[in-house]
Amino acid sequence: MRLQQLADQFGLELRGEPNHIIDGVGTLKDATPNQISFLANPSYTPQLATTTAGAVLIQAENADRCQGNALIAADPYLAYARIASLFDPRPKSPPGIHENAIINSTSSIGTDASIGPNVVIGENCVIKNGCTISAGTVIGPNCTMGDGCHLYPNVTLNDGVHLGNRVIIHAGAVIGADGFGIAFASDKESGGWEKVPQIGGVTIGDDCEIGANSCVDRGAIDDTILEADVRIDNQVQIGHNVHIGAHTAVAGSTGIAGSTRIGRYCLIAGKVGISGHLTIADKSTIAAGSNVLKDIDQAGQTWSGSIPAQPIRQWQRTLVQLLKLNSLYSRTKQLEKSNSPQQQAQGKKDD
Repeated sequence: MRLQQLADQFGLELRGEPNHIIDGVGTLKDATPNQISFLANPSYTPQLATTTAGAVLIQAENADRCQGNALIAADPYLAYARIASLFDPRPKSPPGIHENAIINSTSSIGTDASIGPNVVIGENCVIKNGCTISAGTVIGPNCTMGDGCHLYPNVTLNDGVHLGNRVIIHAGAVIGADGFGIAFASDKESGGWEKVPQIGGVTIGDDCEIGANSCVDRGAIDDTILEADVRIDNQVQIGHNVHIGAHTAVAGSTGIAGSTRIGRYCLIAGKVGISGHLTIADKSTIAAGSNVLKDIDQAGQTWSGSIPAQPIRQWQRTLVQLLKLNSLYSRTKQLEKSNSPQQQAQGKKDD
C-alpha cells in the first residue's frame, strides 16, 4: 500500500513521500525500506537515527527526530496494531468442512465456516457465519458461537458454552470444565470428598480473546461470565462463577478463585492470585505477583504486594504488627524530632 493510502485509511498525518510503497512491518532496528515501524517506547529513540524503515509511526513531538517518512499518530502503538493487521502473513483457513470432522446432525454450521480435520461438534450446537474451528477441537452439546469466531487447534468447549462474535480461543484452552466444587462428607465413617455438581455454563462476550492452555470453569449454578472485549493471556485459571467486566485484561499464570467479581477496564498482571468471593472495582490495576485477599472497593487504584506463606498463627501476629507499622513510624519520627539537638537547645532556651 502507498503511504498516503495508509494515512487516509487510519486518519494519520503523513510527512514524507505519499507514493512510497509499504508491504510489511518491522522493528526500528531491522525494518527494510518497504516496511513500516513505530516508536512507542522512548528507550528506542536512538534507533531513529539508523533505521532503514520505509516509514515510522511516531508522535508529533518526536517527528523531527525521524530522518525519513513519518506517519504522525497520537498513539503509535495502537496505529501500528491496526496497520499490522493488513500485513499479517499467516494463511487464512479456507471455507469448508474437512472430511474427517464429525458433526452431529442436530447442529447447524453457518456460511463460510472452516471446520478442520478431527473436529468433533456435539448435538444442538449453533456455529454462525465465518467461524474457523481448527484441527482437533472438540465442542460439546448445546454450545453456540457467534459470527467470525476462531478456535485454534485442540480447544475444548464443554457443554453449554456460549461465545459472542469474533471470539478468539488459542490452542489447548478448555472452556467449561467443572469448577472446583467439593464438599467434605464428615458424616461418613471414613470421611472423604463428595463432588458438587457444576450445572452452570460459560458465557463469553463479543471480541474476547483467551490464551493458550487457559481454563475458564463452568458455573456451579449460574454461568461464569466474561463480558465484551476481555483479554486473557496464556495459562490463566478462572474459577467457577467468576464475572469479569468488559475491557479487562489478565496476564499469564494468574489464578482467580470462584465467585469473584472483577470490574471493567481492570489490568491484572502476571502471576496474580485473587481469592474467591471478592469484588474488584472498575479500573483497578494489580501488579505482577500480587495476592489479593480482600475486596478492592475504590475504582482506579493500583494494588501490589505478596508475602510468603507461614504458619497461620505466626502470619496472624505478623499481620497485626504490619498494620501497626504506620503508627509506629509516626511515633518514632516524633521522638527523633523531639530529641534532636535543635529541639533540645530550644527547650533549654525556653527554660
